[in-house]
Amino acid sequence: MRQTLVKIYYVQESENNMKKTIFKGIATALITPFNAEGIDYEQFGRIIDWQIESGINALVVCGTTGEASTLTDDEHRDAIAFAVKRAAGKVPIIAGTGSNDTGYAKDLTRCACEAGADAVLVVTPYYNKATQKGLVKMFTDIADMSDAPVILYNVPSRTGVNIEPDTYRILADHENICGIKEANGNLSKIVETMSYVYGKLDLYSGNDDQIVPLMSVGGIGAISVLSNVLPRETCQIAEKFFAGDIHGAAQLQYQYHALISALFSEVNPIPVKAAMAAMGFCENTLRLPLTPMDEVKEAAMLQIMRTHGLIS
Repeated sequence: MRQTLVKIYYVQESENNMKKTIFKGIATALITPFNAEGIDYEQFGRIIDWQIESGINALVVCGTTGEASTLTDDEHRDAIAFAVKRAAGKVPIIAGTGSNDTGYAKDLTRCACEAGADAVLVVTPYYNKATQKGLVKMFTDIADMSDAPVILYNVPSRTGVNIEPDTYRILADHENICGIKEANGNLSKIVETMSYVYGKLDLYSGNDDQIVPLMSVGGIGAISVLSNVLPRETCQIAEKFFAGDIHGAAQLQYQYHALISALFSEVNPIPVKAAMAAMGFCENTLRLPLTPMDEVKEAAMLQIMRTHGLIS
């Protein structure tokens, strides 16, 4: 059942604990639309409304796709508060609050909790990296002070640090750490992780080309870039899988493979911002050091979008 009127939480029970599952299915990692003055809140609200009307299961604001790294502190906090207010409890709002400065991550987390976010998404520290011991300490400190459940975000291709399976095993025992957005791309490592934490941490794919593979090893959905442009159709991948139609879910994974590849043909969110602009949802405005998409790659992506009826 899609979430349309009230917040719905799935409760997962294990031998050792009971934790809230924030969502099951697909959460869109939202873009942040900009104009000359800053965040374009008119367009941002329109995007949020469309996502909810399309049956999305949750929304992530101020994540990687939302260009959180170039938002000012005020913009970051205001965007979270705006999304919570705009969604009005219809779907869970997950706020990106990670940083390479743990103190700042805690401040953002506190702000997100006060704004009413349903969960926070905390990425591994970048540039300064961390040892596995440092990751345990950082995530534990944030989870200890957060009033909202914490989803860990592992994306070593961008941060330069990986959460190892044994580290997940330690963190899984924290009562306020509820899930993983896993984007390391290494299925063997993910299987090892799930052998330790299944029933303690919910697994979400952080890669759109691995939604079905990760659900096959215990995942319950994805935090998706693809669903910015195809929210209803991306949800159908998970819906078919959970209904037992594994073949149908796999067919959709194959059907959207070319579009997924195009959306990652340059660093995220460059292509998806161009795609959303082509659909009329925003200006194709990014902040340096990100620049607009290469014209040849953009033309190829737009042609794929036409085959899916997204643009004329």
